Amino acid sequence: MGREERNGGARGRLPCGRPHVGRLRRGALHAAQAASAPARRGSARRRPPLARGRVILTETALPGVYIVDVEPHPDERGFFARVWDGEALAAEGLDARVSQSSIAFNHKAGTLRGLHFQRPPHAETKLVRCTRGAIYDVVVDIRPDSDTYLRWLGVELTEENRRTLYVPEGFAHGYQTLVDATEVWYQMSVPYAPDSASGLRWNDPRLAIEWPDPPAGGRVISAKDEAWPDLSS
Repeated sequence: MGREERNGGARGRLPCGRPHVGRLRRGALHAAQAASAPARRGSARRRPPLARGRVILTETALPGVYIVDVEPHPDERGFFARVWDGEALAAEGLDARVSQSSIAFNHKAGTLRGLHFQRPPHAETKLVRCTRGAIYDVVVDIRPDSDTYLRWLGVELTEENRRTLYVPEGFAHGYQTLVDATEVWYQMSVPYAPDSASGLRWNDPRLAIEWPDPPAGGRVISAKDEAWPDLSS
């Protein structure tokens, strides 16, 4: 029996195995109208990977969002790899502050958390990595002046690929677990501020995010995350 079967996962049903940028019409975050022309999938200019020391930074199709890959150095014992390098992030002009680190453990495949962000003056940068299991990680650009405003990106993060997603200020973030017993590690630039916490609903029709198919038992979502209002409301 394969790992996905043992863990109740559904990795094969991902919308895309590579970073995936969703189609949607541009518009104001708090307004009902949308521009007439939809943004094109993958239209944002990608930058080449930057290897600084032992982390590899690759900017995605959403400017400011980076994938951080490790560069393992193997020997007979296994391997050693750096997973975070503040100097490398700072050299690229990224926010290298670390205020809090947290983990989230998810019992079931199909658990969906998000989409979360903090409003100014407590806007935060996040580094997100899956340390056990696998997730489909999603970010949404909520910067009103951005050329990719309200476009989304989906990336598979797993314990095997050891990737980290760098999520800057001005983005909402969420994920769906792909297997049972999945653990996610977060590193935040500022402390959690409950009065500034906000979110977008995972199935908002204006975002039209292509989440992986849920398992037979359906998704597991908190009442709070189900209650975020529509962007058009």
